[in-house]
Order: sequence, then C-alpha cells, then structure tokens
Amino acid sequence: MTERKPAGMRSEDWVERQIREARERGAFDNLEGAGKPLRGLNRTFTSEEWARDWVQRSGGDLEALLPPLLILRKERAALLTALPTFASEKVLRDTIADFNHRLLDQYRRPMDGPLIAVGVLDADETVEQWRATRPEIPQNPDPEPTPLPASGLRHRLRRLVRRTD
Repeated sequence: MTERKPAGMRSEDWVERQIREARERGAFDNLEGAGKPLRGLNRTFTSEEWARDWVQRSGGDLEALLPPLLILRKERAALLTALPTFASEKVLRDTIADFNHRLLDQYRRPMDGPLIAVGVLDADETVEQWRATRPEIPQNPDPEPTPLPASGLRHRLRRLVRRTD
C-alpha cells in the first residue's frame, strides 16, 4: 500500500479499492486465525484488558505492566525468600547494593503510578538472616594421623632425628 491516493478520489473509495485488490491477489488467504470467531466480542473491552491480552498473546511478561515500585516490592520479597540460595556473603551484599540503588533511583524519579512503600534492605541485617538460614556445615574433627609406612618415610625420619641428637 505504497501508492498514494489519487487526487479527487474519496479516501473511503480508495481504501475499499486497496482491500479489494489485496483480496484478489490472495493477500488475506491462509492468515492465522482465519475462519475462527473473534474472542470477547460479547463484552466491553478496556484498553488495559487489550494490553494484557496482547502481552499474553505475544508471550511477554505481564509484570512489565505493573508500576515500577510494585515490581521492586515483589523483587524484595523474592530476594528475602531466596536468601538460603546465595552462595557467598559477597554475592548477597552485591545483590542488596544493586537492589537498594535501583529502589532509591526509582524514588528519586517522578512517580509513575501510585506511591508504594518499599523498604531499603539493611545489608548487615540481611546477611545475619542469611547466616541464620544457611544449613549447618558439619565440623569434621581432626582426622586420625595416618601411620607412616614401615619403610621409607619412617626410616628417613629416624635418621634425621639421630643426626640432630
């Protein structure tokens, strides 16, 4: 549909002509959903519902439609739930610093949606919680010393001891 509307032709007539020519060329044959009824025609449809349905059909993430502070609140809860999975204190502290930085940055911006209270994570307190949730590492007692073989090292050690006497 790159051709321009001829001067003096009504827009409606020109659009109808474009559709008729496309139909004759077969441009509408074998389209996805051809012959199937349109969903939801019997109910009112808001722009929010349309956006949600479009994101779902496209395979997108519905959380992208949430206000930024609500996303951060959910992320904070998920982070605290996942504390035992952190491999080291450094990784946890880096994750907390990144979260707090993004949260404070969001609070500094003009509000995009409702004001939702999300608390900054205290690194030391969260690390203490992490330590409390970690499984106890069993303390191995000192292993029994392995006896030296009769020949070899024991013999050499005796010779060294004799030389120093």
